[in-house]
Amino acid sequence: MTGRQGSSPAFGRRTLLGTGLGAAAALAVAGASPAHAAAETAARTSGTPARRRGQAFLAAAMDAYPDHGAVRLTQSYTDQAGLFSTAFTYDNALAVLAHLAVGTADGRARAVALGDALIYAQEHDPAYDDGRLRQAYNVGPYVYYDGVPQPDGFVRADGTANVGTQFGFTGTAVGDMAWAGIALSALARRTGARRFLAAAVRIGEWIERTGRTDEPLGGYKFGVNGANERLPFTSTEHNTDLICLFGRLARLTGDRVWAERRARAEAFVKRMWAPTQGQGQSLSGGFFYTGTNDGVTVNKSPIPEDTQTWTHLALDSARDSRSLDWAARELAVLDHAERRNSTVPAGQSYEGVTFSSASLLANEDAPIAEFQPKPNRNGVWFEGTAHLALALRDRGARGDEKRAGRLLASLERAQDLLGADQTVGGRALPARSGVVSASSPLDTGFGFGYYPYRHTGATAWYLMAAVRANPLRA
Repeated sequence: MTGRQGSSPAFGRRTLLGTGLGAAAALAVAGASPAHAAAETAARTSGTPARRRGQAFLAAAMDAYPDHGAVRLTQSYTDQAGLFSTAFTYDNALAVLAHLAVGTADGRARAVALGDALIYAQEHDPAYDDGRLRQAYNVGPYVYYDGVPQPDGFVRADGTANVGTQFGFTGTAVGDMAWAGIALSALARRTGARRFLAAAVRIGEWIERTGRTDEPLGGYKFGVNGANERLPFTSTEHNTDLICLFGRLARLTGDRVWAERRARAEAFVKRMWAPTQGQGQSLSGGFFYTGTNDGVTVNKSPIPEDTQTWTHLALDSARDSRSLDWAARELAVLDHAERRNSTVPAGQSYEGVTFSSASLLANEDAPIAEFQPKPNRNGVWFEGTAHLALALRDRGARGDEKRAGRLLASLERAQDLLGADQTVGGRALPARSGVVSASSPLDTGFGFGYYPYRHTGATAWYLMAAVRANPLRA
């Protein structure tokens, strides 16, 4: 889910990462964690060393609060990001899919545990019983910036799920819900357990009730804010996610209504296609627009990366896969110490893609947001770089594997060298584990930024790219 298209800064997952809350760390707990040692041991059983370290990060971020119950989610960012024990629903859905993709016994067990935690959140919301999940939850104790202790883990003392109220993470976005449904449907297919399919169906029904629109451009709307007010935007990214979710529900349930809903989401996405109108001209076409603010007019700027890569992963359309070439060409960046506002150490360099067309035009003289650093126009967005690497490998055209290999090498180098000495739950991470969200501070162009903090979402996408696991193919 993205906080795009004019959404309130109190709603979007990514928007809130740019609100200036980057200095504090979570409530510290001294000493090494036995769970972290177990995570390292489990991760040594499969894959390349870089993949094993990625798995170790996901395990450590999931096991960061061992004294606060077995029902748990994975903390999204390291403590240094200033979001304390926040676990975004989107990131946890990706963690489920990555654990399943790597295929170890430990990974499968962790995927099931995370799926059960999402079901717990769905069934123990403090205010609603309609199938929704919130944008994020708290998974461990901390002391907030106002000095007030937050003592609970994921399950509060009264048994309800610990919704992320301190940062305003109380809304529900269609994209977040779709990814949770995709993860739960993957568990249903892998395990045969009916509880996962039932929870995914509840998610799909909530989206249908809340998001469906008969506006001219159609599709499904953005979701609701924390006050349960319907948001007016319609996102290409979100509807792309629904192509997968509704397609999976159609297959798993045998109910044709899901195929009709999938077709509605796909029709919206295809209306966002900008056909090629010229050769060699930036923004001339061959990409997908971000969506619409009013259901009538296409929002033509900025152009984000994920609407180019996820569309291929969901649609597998030879015509539309030209968007991968657009993203690889128009959003390409190279970050090193000589770049303005770069935080990359001397002697290192990282290639990949940035977040959007606007990121390349960011004002490098002004902070991204209050209390945040100035942006680097060449900062690499590693989550998006992993999207692109996976999509290129999935397409398999001439030269795609070589290009993907360069991107994966950049991701692995970042895991090795960036984000050293960061912690989760006050504890040291396994060495050189976890991919940072960005090589240097970057401005997305949507009112928020990304920073060099190790991130569950970026790491999960790296793992899926490394093992060629497409999470969006129904």
